[in-house]
Amino acid sequence: MLPTDVPLSHLSTSLLLLLQLLHPASSFFPNVWSLLAAPGSVTHQDLTEEAALNVTLQLFLEQPPPGRPPLHLEDFLGRTLLADDLFAAYFGPGFSSRRFRAALGEVSRANAAQDFLPTSKNDPDLHFDAERLGQGRTRLAGALREALVAARALDHTLARRRLGAALHALQDFYSHSNWVELGRQEPHPHLLWPRQELQSLARVGDPTCSDCEELSCPGNLLDLMLLTSGYFGSHPSKPPGKCSHGGRFDRSSSQPPRGGINKDSTSPGFSPHHMLHLQAAKLALLASIQAFSLLRSRLGDRGFSRLLDISPASSLSFVLDTTGSMGEEISAAKIQARHIVEQRRGSPMEPAHYILVPFHDPGFGPVFTTSDPDSFWQQLNELHALGGGDEPEMCLSALELALLHTPPLSDIFVFTDASPKDAVLTNRVESLTQERRCRVTFLVTEDPLRVQGRARREVLSPLRFEPYEAVALASGGEVIFTKDQHIQDVAAIVGDSMADLVTLPLEPPVVVSGRPLGFSVDALLQRVTVRIHGEVSSFWIRSPAGVSQGQEEGEGPLGHTRRFGQFWIVTMNDPPQPGTWEIQVIAEGMPRVRVQAQTALDFLFYFGIPMDEGPHPGLYPLAQPVAEGAERGRVPLEPMGPRERGLLAASLPPALLSTTGPFSLELIGQDGEGHGLHRAASQPCTVVPVLLELSSSPGSLAPGSKAPLSLHIASFSGPQDLDLRTSVNPRFPLTFNLSRVRLEPNESVWGHLWLEVPDSAAPDSVVMVTVTATGREGSLVPPTHAFLWLLVLAPASQDPLAATAHSSGPILHSTSSVSTLVTRGRARGGRVGNCWWGTVGGVLLLLGLASW
Repeated sequence: MLPTDVPLSHLSTSLLLLLQLLHPASSFFPNVWSLLAAPGSVTHQDLTEEAALNVTLQLFLEQPPPGRPPLHLEDFLGRTLLADDLFAAYFGPGFSSRRFRAALGEVSRANAAQDFLPTSKNDPDLHFDAERLGQGRTRLAGALREALVAARALDHTLARRRLGAALHALQDFYSHSNWVELGRQEPHPHLLWPRQELQSLARVGDPTCSDCEELSCPGNLLDLMLLTSGYFGSHPSKPPGKCSHGGRFDRSSSQPPRGGINKDSTSPGFSPHHMLHLQAAKLALLASIQAFSLLRSRLGDRGFSRLLDISPASSLSFVLDTTGSMGEEISAAKIQARHIVEQRRGSPMEPAHYILVPFHDPGFGPVFTTSDPDSFWQQLNELHALGGGDEPEMCLSALELALLHTPPLSDIFVFTDASPKDAVLTNRVESLTQERRCRVTFLVTEDPLRVQGRARREVLSPLRFEPYEAVALASGGEVIFTKDQHIQDVAAIVGDSMADLVTLPLEPPVVVSGRPLGFSVDALLQRVTVRIHGEVSSFWIRSPAGVSQGQEEGEGPLGHTRRFGQFWIVTMNDPPQPGTWEIQVIAEGMPRVRVQAQTALDFLFYFGIPMDEGPHPGLYPLAQPVAEGAERGRVPLEPMGPRERGLLAASLPPALLSTTGPFSLELIGQDGEGHGLHRAASQPCTVVPVLLELSSSPGSLAPGSKAPLSLHIASFSGPQDLDLRTSVNPRFPLTFNLSRVRLEPNESVWGHLWLEVPDSAAPDSVVMVTVTATGREGSLVPPTHAFLWLLVLAPASQDPLAATAHSSGPILHSTSSVSTLVTRGRARGGRVGNCWWGTVGGVLLLLGLASW
């Protein structure tokens, strides 16, 4: 949630869009944005990513890859440690670190958010402030335990968020306490093991600091050997003689004794003990490595790899209609699953997770999740097409259940021959696909000649599949209509889609029969595939050299063409010629065209708000940009920070947020040979009409408890008349004090919810709470959703963190990969110089290049 003490008008003009280039090749300040205030500082993001890379290297050194030579530590000494290099050395060249980089980003953003969330930013227990060292250690151990339990429950997104919160507190200890000033050269031996008592703590009446009226206060700590930490702000108030945190944001530092002791940055304006910043950062890094190693020891290597997605492989997630008419589709799913399992078993591309959700009418589920391919195959093999009933079916309910259990950046495949009975869930499922960044592909056998197995007692609307189209569009997937005789062949795209293909943007983006489309091919692409579906009468594809190929099946001058009813696949010959290619399709209605390829370059992105208020400057991550009432404008996309970080940013003013709705992001530049390079984000983004954020107090739930939740609703445009609805999965009782709200421009409101966890709640399980805001009847305002994942934690029968975990070998420092590309972000709008953008605004975009 956004801090309550920052004006909405300030926030709305400061949204940022951040992109991280991925290519081959409170505390400490939160993240890279903080470096604008204190260049040369080590941030929470740096510490978290470097620690994770060190432990990942240690895992790779101790577990040699099957069929490949073992790694040697000396090969990495003296080099910058990069995720792409690690993956190339361990798995071989060409394997993607994209999911690993995204998982590290989740941990890092959750870490940084601790300085901005209202429930955590001023809590001294979460930052080792105000001499609450024992309480801080208890909260730290609790967050680590929650991360461990969530990982064992296979909810790795929640586990990463709790891990980020734990690492923030752990790293803060070395910056906010006087551990470094006491001359300690190693991390505190008892912080990660809660059964050990913290010794030599300063007592309430012990003076700890002398007065310092300068920005830099190297000698203000009194000569004592007691452990202390600084007070921040006014809650709790600083007792006489105690140290302050210090810096420009700390109100307590103006009260005697003035000054402070924090080592958050290299800037004396923020950190009175700035001269010890690097020493504190070194110990915080060592402690973070210990924390990652501890989780590795408790989860095992396989569980730890799943926690951080240390694998180039995607998950395999199926949603299957099991009504009586689905025999061919279920057989096709089984064949593809068996093929994927057998083909990838023991290889780097073996799926790390398997998810299966059946559905029919009126039931759906249960969800089956496993990391064992044989268990998945056995469960899938037990599914049969039985019973039936009349169309429609509970497809979207089953898909929502799959989304809750499928890891981010995964593909989900839905097999059905029926339209959705639960179309009311369309908007929520759309939003959830974007929250989880999962791509959904529907394989629909809409066969008008089918008369058995599915009764249809009424004339069905030809538009009944529109909810599938909407979900596929929002997720970056597609709907493929086929027939029984083609389903086996069409289902082969399951394996192709799991190969981490990127989508190449078409120009113009809307396909019109008879109008040529262009797409750019660069030297970093291979396995270019063109997919066309619709009532196609003819099409041709033309290379930059002018060579053309039509719709004739079989081998052609450019590649191999296959047809399955109204679905065409053209696989281009490798290597494809760089340059601008063209496609023209003649068809009835609106044909669909998608061009995909494997590549050595892609990007990740997220939105954020620069925060100059609160404990520290930094960038608060934001799930979606929020609409504002203004005209469009244009802004450039510029490199941000050191070039090796591969980060680019654009400050998008409110003028860009003129309308609600989806927009696309694209990366445009040149490859090393000067050819045009063009990438599209894996799914579109959505400009939401209001800011809707749901949060809870730090910590977990317990069976039989009642947990308070908070909802923050803000509008930068308006006025907005909204209806509010809630849902809980599983269906725990939930009460809410708001059902309707009216917001004027730049107005916000808080709501309060109470979640009751029954005594019968499954221990160590995950609960998802959803709040939906919709416009009043007749309003054109699209729905906005907020999601919150919570952990129901069983009472600890024993300390799950009691194992010893130590780092071994030298610390190797990491940094993001270098991008040599000219880049530009695109969001369907205008162009300024090398930058495209459109209906997004007030948002900084960080873009990162990903290597395959």
